Amino acid sequence: MYYPNNIEDMCYDEQHIERVITEIKAHFHDYFDLFVESEAGTSLSSDHLKKLAEKFGVDGTVKTRKKETAVVLKNIIAEGIGKFEKDREAYIELLDEEALEEYEDNPAGFKSSLRKDCPIIRVTLMSKAKELDKYRYEFGIANPNELLTVCQNLSSFANKYSKEYEDFEYESIRSLADLEFKAIDTEDYSVIGVIGGGIKSQFIYNLHPAFFPYRSKDAIWALWYLTDKKTLGCEEGSQFLMINVEKSLTNQNYFYPYELFSFYAYQVYLLLKKEAEKNTVHFPDEYRYVLVDQFFSFIVKTHEEDIKFISSSSEDRSYSWI
Repeated sequence: MYYPNNIEDMCYDEQHIERVITEIKAHFHDYFDLFVESEAGTSLSSDHLKKLAEKFGVDGTVKTRKKETAVVLKNIIAEGIGKFEKDREAYIELLDEEALEEYEDNPAGFKSSLRKDCPIIRVTLMSKAKELDKYRYEFGIANPNELLTVCQNLSSFANKYSKEYEDFEYESIRSLADLEFKAIDTEDYSVIGVIGGGIKSQFIYNLHPAFFPYRSKDAIWALWYLTDKKTLGCEEGSQFLMINVEKSLTNQNYFYPYELFSFYAYQVYLLLKKEAEKNTVHFPDEYRYVLVDQFFSFIVKTHEEDIKFISSSSEDRSYSWI
């Protein structure tokens, strides 16, 4: 893999992966109970949310009844899908394989379309935030042919994967290898500085949210909290963080491999689906990772002040795709 700050090799060991999953399962219900009670964080003030996060449903916090849980979950799912669909069509049109093929005679035109028609790239380039100057520079010098080729690779991979797994028993996946995402972490699917882990994951997430989770900043921070901030044997600290000892700053790991992230997101999906079924709530497979993304964002919301304190001031969550 080409990432300049890749995680330690031991993070791919089966035993280590199982330890991570065990931690996720151990802390999932604390967050899920709060997720439901607060209606994904929309019904509480930040102070109240913080207090509930500290209590995690203990010492007098009223539990949501099963009937109420079902109603709240249905509302959360519906709201999440509605928000997800808002800009989705722009990605579908931009990453349509036939449309991409037509750009082969005009790669510069495709780069222009990325700038104007791709929601996350357009917003990033138009932002006046100084911390995004580097991204604007990298996009400006990016090779149009490379941008087109990578987007074609991502679209082709996502569409083929979706078709192959259409009739597959998705919940039968048991290992990292079963997921078959290794290729996504190679150079063929990235343009360094422009289409990195966050943006490429949002591309394929918007194409097929049934199979591809969104590896946002929030998602990586959420996994750190779901694993109780433990290093789990990593010599350099948590695999989910990047720590600058000299500056005493900590940020989420921008280079976290999509393959490994997706396997942990899959575990969270299984836990969420189990809770939905327990409450007789239909969890639409075609949007399975939309609810996962909502859950990750909620976890970060409960720890927002802590994250601001320990992370770089330049890490603006408004640009969580970078």
